[in-house]
Amino acid sequence: MKDSRVGITFRETMKGGFALGETDPAAGEKRGKQEGTILTMHAAIEIPDLRAFIADARHGGRISGEVSFSPLEENIPAKTGIFQLFSPAEDPRMKSMVYELLFETGGTRYYLAGRKEVRNDPGLDLWTDTTTLFTKLHKGADKTAPVAGAGILTLGSDDLARLVSTMHATGAGSAEEATKAVLEFGHFFLGELWDSYLGKGKTS
Repeated sequence: MKDSRVGITFRETMKGGFALGETDPAAGEKRGKQEGTILTMHAAIEIPDLRAFIADARHGGRISGEVSFSPLEENIPAKTGIFQLFSPAEDPRMKSMVYELLFETGGTRYYLAGRKEVRNDPGLDLWTDTTTLFTKLHKGADKTAPVAGAGILTLGSDDLARLVSTMHATGAGSAEEATKAVLEFGHFFLGELWDSYLGKGKTS
């Protein structure tokens, strides 16, 4: 890639049981499924500069999207937030995938903070780790605000196929450069998975 400003965009949809009044994601997921309250997050991810993204240890990008949750409202726009892919965590055996969105409905601001925990555990639990988002809903402008609800969002196999189909390069000067950018992002993603599950530090 000659142009360091070549980037990547993709869209990701995750959904799952979610309940107001819960602070623990597992409890919120269980109650949400029992009561039929499902939260759906449609996220649009933008990585404006792929080379800079890979070089940065936090691997941060831009995120926007929509949140649908029947106790609040459907298709609530979220124009800003935080996205990090394979960001280092306090536990050296774990990396985090962070999805956070700020939105407003009914005159109240909410902050949806989700985290995928990619752990170097015995056994190959790659699918579960990379498709499970432990999520809390904060009533306020960031995740320091009180927790108003919680649940677990997941990415199904159909959703994963759609994610891959939405992956595109931006700022590329040619189709060849665009293809190289997508392949480089894929190589980075798979390389991080390899390091997390089968690379150095793997325990058994």
